[in-house]
Amino acid sequence: MAVLVLTLAPITSLRAQANYEIQVYPSETADKNTTFFELHSNFTGAGTTNACAFSALNPCVFATDRQLHETLEITHGFSDIFEVGLYFFSSAAPGQGWRYVGSHLRPRIRAPEEWKLPVGLSLSTEFGFVKNGFDEGQWNMEVRPIVDQKIGAFYWAINPALDWWFKGPQAGTGLKGVSVSPNAKVSWDFTDKITGGFEYYGATGSLTEMAPLAQQQHVLYPAIDLNLSPDWEVNFGYGIGLAGIGDHNIFKLILGRRLKF
Repeated sequence: MAVLVLTLAPITSLRAQANYEIQVYPSETADKNTTFFELHSNFTGAGTTNACAFSALNPCVFATDRQLHETLEITHGFSDIFEVGLYFFSSAAPGQGWRYVGSHLRPRIRAPEEWKLPVGLSLSTEFGFVKNGFDEGQWNMEVRPIVDQKIGAFYWAINPALDWWFKGPQAGTGLKGVSVSPNAKVSWDFTDKITGGFEYYGATGSLTEMAPLAQQQHVLYPAIDLNLSPDWEVNFGYGIGLAGIGDHNIFKLILGRRLKF
């Protein structure tokens, strides 16, 4: 269920799913009249250390090293195939204090089961703002196709996200300003309660230009899902930078609870 850290490269603007909500989305949507509350907690152990003389007249991005992010996600199912999610992002780091970062709205629709597709299929759109100091741009939109499949104990999902800005350095640059962020997950049910696997988050460039490898972003998360109850979600993992730029040594935890309304 996707928001997202930006890294502005010299040649191409790269955007991967940010450390505010690190998750590969499944195709399922929330059940009708069900509200899902999720708390996303993420800590960056090794991030950027750039100084930021932040002011309203001097846009810049705070250092992400040792930054703690807490994101509240509230998702409601309005029908059997349609949901809307709302995000509230916050951040804390040494010398920065605790700050409200911004909010996003995320409607999502999935293919109905009557279609009898061999894979799960849904489409998520996400739009909103982040405050100055946390990104090069302030308003953006994301389109995220979601494909997944469960085969016995094995599960896989891919989320090839496209992202562009309405306000920021890449705004108004056409397809060159549309960032490509491929995300994927594979996992295995070791028991009825424990699922383990890997999650991948990347940023490879724009729709018109692949960035050089040194300017891309590739992070792999060994991750565990605890299947304690249909009403609860528990996911945690540790992000390891494989290549390119971006944050590394990221600890993430997702706690979710479903309620009927």
